[in-house]
Amino acid sequence: MASRVAKRPSNQPPRSFLRRAFGFTLKWALTIAVWGVVAAMLVGGWYASDLPDADAALRTTRKPTATLVSVNGTVIATRGELYGLPVQLSQLPPALPHAVLATEDRRFYDHFGLDIIGLARAIWNNIRARDIVQGGSTITQQAAKNLFLTPERSLERKIKELMLALWLEHKFTKDQILTLYLNRVYFGAGTYGVDAAARRYFNKPAAQVSTYEAAMLAGLLKAPSRYNPRYNPDRAKRRTAQVLANMVDAGYLSEQQTKIATASHNRPIPRRKPGGRLARHFVDWVLEQLPSFVAPGDRDLHVVTTLDATLQRAAETAVRRGLGNFAETEAALVALAPDGAIRAMVGSRDYAKSQFNRATQARRQPGSAFKPVVYLAGLEAGLTPDSVIADMPLAIGDWRPRNFDGKYHGKVTVAYALARSLNTVAVRIAERVGRERVVTTARRLGITSDLRPMPSLALGAADLTLLELSAAYGPFANGGRGVWPYGIEEIRDGAGEVLYRRQGSGPGRVVGGRHV
Repeated sequence: MASRVAKRPSNQPPRSFLRRAFGFTLKWALTIAVWGVVAAMLVGGWYASDLPDADAALRTTRKPTATLVSVNGTVIATRGELYGLPVQLSQLPPALPHAVLATEDRRFYDHFGLDIIGLARAIWNNIRARDIVQGGSTITQQAAKNLFLTPERSLERKIKELMLALWLEHKFTKDQILTLYLNRVYFGAGTYGVDAAARRYFNKPAAQVSTYEAAMLAGLLKAPSRYNPRYNPDRAKRRTAQVLANMVDAGYLSEQQTKIATASHNRPIPRRKPGGRLARHFVDWVLEQLPSFVAPGDRDLHVVTTLDATLQRAAETAVRRGLGNFAETEAALVALAPDGAIRAMVGSRDYAKSQFNRATQARRQPGSAFKPVVYLAGLEAGLTPDSVIADMPLAIGDWRPRNFDGKYHGKVTVAYALARSLNTVAVRIAERVGRERVVTTARRLGITSDLRPMPSLALGAADLTLLELSAAYGPFANGGRGVWPYGIEEIRDGAGEVLYRRQGSGPGRVVGGRHV
């Protein structure tokens, strides 16, 4: 019986060829894999050499926020980024971290810092939409970015973000990473961290927010400005509804609990009135002095100033109206209480156009406003209000002072001359008591600028600031006590601890009671 031999189909390669092809492919696949790992290690090493010091970044302190309020409680300015008090997960209502997890990273407790499933879904959705419509960053990656990196968009930054995320996952527990994130993430309106955001939007600490408020805060993370409940309440409401739905999908809430949470929040969040426009020169002046009073470190500051908000508004209005249409003319105004407390300060007609504070920085000749200093020197030297002085033409070398109206009144009393601001009498008094005595008197009243004892000093020929001249008038108003102008009553930190409180100070009595 003839045997039959099976033949290989003519279109199939021999087995030896398949084995050789498989071996070749495997060899090069392994080679490419090895070199890929080597390349990845080299790239990782390259970027790792330029990573920020993560430990140092976690310890880095921040510039404190200073909130300035008027003496009657009106907030006049907030400077700096707003950070609330650090909070632990155990201090927060569960709805707050749940809202964040349901919206930002549902698999946070399951991944190693990079969510492969979430990243794949984001890539697929972006491909379908032909646009960037979804991100794949985990909370750990966002924490790494917020803590260590700049907002720039680049491949290098993304690689560093991933490497730092892996470092965070290695160094901290999941709860610690979530805590770091909640205390540092930006919620809009200058606020960083859930506590600052809760205080800004709801006037309460984060530990007291409701489920609805927690969902609203979580909704801000996607686009803080777009979903700001104070400026875009309708958008914020729709976004909050989406977050609540996310919490239901994630198993954190039931439909019934969502309805109760929504119904319980029946008060609209009031729109925030634009602020920070009052007393801006005064605010700058106070902020410059803060380091002299406290060393806050990274603590927020609450500064109670001496400013009276009502008087300040009246002062700003008076300056604008007084200047009228004189576009090139400037003015300054200072209003002091008898003890030196600054109740109003205007440094220019328009802060937006000129930040130069003419109340504290500009030096101008006071003119006749200096004459009370001369008359006080005369009274202390023995003159009385009834003493008679000649108001007549006068020459001191080549200088011949005249009265403003060009007229002379003959023999007049000191009281009469002061009331009518007669120039020649002021000069005669200064020459009689001595110019050096006038300078000494001015110093005692608190004038610190350079005063040269020349004849024209009696008529205010000296460059002074408005603030020091105003303070020099203090003893005339308070019975003779010298004043140091001041703008700060009290400074507290974010926890309410008093760091500074004015106890009252000054040079004491500088003018005898019978002369004021």
